[in-house]
Amino acid sequence: MIAMIERRAVLALGLLCLCAVALPFFVSTYYVQFATKALLFGVLAMSLNLVVGYGGLVSLCHAAFFGLAGYILALVTPKYDPVSLWMTLPLAIIAAGTAAAIIGALALRTRGVYFIMVTLAFGEMLFYLFHDSKFSGGSDGIFINFKPTADIGGWSLLNLEDATSFYLVVVGMTALVLVLLHGLVNSPFGRALAASKDNERRARALGFPVFRIRLTAFVISGMIAGAAGYFSAAQFGFVAPQTLGWHLSAIVLVMVLIGGLNSVPGPLVGALVLTGLEEILKGVTEHWKLAEGIIVIVIVLAMPNGLDRVLSLLRPQAEPVVGAKPVTEASHG
Repeated sequence: MIAMIERRAVLALGLLCLCAVALPFFVSTYYVQFATKALLFGVLAMSLNLVVGYGGLVSLCHAAFFGLAGYILALVTPKYDPVSLWMTLPLAIIAAGTAAAIIGALALRTRGVYFIMVTLAFGEMLFYLFHDSKFSGGSDGIFINFKPTADIGGWSLLNLEDATSFYLVVVGMTALVLVLLHGLVNSPFGRALAASKDNERRARALGFPVFRIRLTAFVISGMIAGAAGYFSAAQFGFVAPQTLGWHLSAIVLVMVLIGGLNSVPGPLVGALVLTGLEEILKGVTEHWKLAEGIIVIVIVLAMPNGLDRVLSLLRPQAEPVVGAKPVTEASHG
């Protein structure tokens, strides 16, 4: 039965991947670009969920890693020439990871609401650093005139100026992040991270290096957010201080809550739902923010475990093994 469920899950995942790859052949360029934007927010939400859902750490500075990577791309891109994807993408990810390591090393010494406030403060510091500085274009931001090139030996591997090619690259990155996070949360490291969330004192007593585990998760999360920010800046050809602000961090946190905290793909679903909802409401009413807020409140109140809980009810469950004892009974022999 379990093997059958796994086969169905693999089949469903394969169909979703096929639909995602086939999307550009059935819709206009506008919707391809919209789907690209939604997937990038999904990657950002999944990165945040690694520390919020699995680590119990509510961070309000993840937009700073997202925007910082975009600024790195903007600052290294010449005015009249494109830059290499192979050089600038690792640079942006390393910069985001370094910022996450510095912020995490300080913020993780606090707990609860103090951790939230410290991450919020660091996010705002980075926001005003780029907002009030000339090198970053101030409040106007910086334009990126050319998308990065992906050449190997003088041969162009990918044309990122083409919306379809760019979309397919983002689809590939999203799948890679899904696989990476799924493997991570199901590894001994992921279980140790979850143990530190459930009971920090017990995790310490068992010998888990809680601070190092949380810092590693925070840095990995920041690097994934940086990768999403790099491609977001490349897509729009523009980066502004608003991409580092707490407002974006709060929106991504809402995506995580809508999708579900205890699921790797849940935040991706939440991002797709929220961005799709915005797109629909913008065409219906000029007060779309008000309508969106009401709908989000209804979703959170009606489904406190997120949309992933609803989807899990639709999935077939494994039948209990005949003759197996309940856990409490078995534990007493």
